[in-house]
Amino acid sequence: MDIVFDCPHCEQELAVDSSGAGSEIECPSCQESIQIPPQSKKTKAAAVPAETHSPSPIPSAINSSAAARVEKHLKVPVRSTPGEPLILKPQPPLQAVARGAGRQILSHTIRRATCVESGHDKFDEVVSKFLNEVGEPNIIATHSVSYTHLDISSQKLLNDYGLLVIYRG
Repeated sequence: MDIVFDCPHCEQELAVDSSGAGSEIECPSCQESIQIPPQSKKTKAAAVPAETHSPSPIPSAINSSAAARVEKHLKVPVRSTPGEPLILKPQPPLQAVARGAGRQILSHTIRRATCVESGHDKFDEVVSKFLNEVGEPNIIATHSVSYTHLDISSQKLLNDYGLLVIYRG
């Protein structure tokens, strides 16, 4: 027969074989030194649940197991502030932060046909102005592009060129 009692420090319910009555043990929950009482402080009805659904006189293995007799009293921590996140986003390496990795990568296309004003080609001026605004450290790549477009005045397909700029913004 087991002796069922609560730890006086953490109130964890413990069950010990009756041969250990009067001896001193360490509580498995709080690691405090406690003395086993000479007899059970809890009634047998509370320690062993009764079988209500089994009509046969043979007890089932589950209901008579030690796991069925042990009541676990778990305590849930209560917080006044929100808890810390369980999964943290990894921080970028310092070298990437120095290069501006925290900023978004953007692209901008400058077509030569849109830079012609009153017969004057201002493509170089527009490209230079845009690249100066972005700044050299933020420019990732530049690519020349060629494309075909419909000239409305002559109703012809014309070949033209432009510049694709990929940068951090």
